[in-house]
Amino acid sequence: MNFDDLLQRYFGASDLSEVSPAVMESGTDRLRVDLGLETDRQRRFALWSVLYMLGQAPDLDVTFEDEVDRNAARNLMDLLGGAREE
Repeated sequence: MNFDDLLQRYFGASDLSEVSPAVMESGTDRLRVDLGLETDRQRRFALWSVLYMLGQAPDLDVTFEDEVDRNAARNLMDLLGGAREE
């Protein structure tokens, strides 16, 4: 899954600054639904990652059954947290 494709699919734009609050809410809701329905681990991780970057990600224990996936999500959180601190 390509990040720009995901933004286009869920928000109709590749630049979120161009998205209205209503479109942002609707796209985020659709992302959550698709995350809940997705069975492919990699696609599920990609959807969760976008939600995390938007500050809307569900808890790791709810989202990922596999400890490996939860650890990968924690690593992403740490990497993004480090980037924000610089």
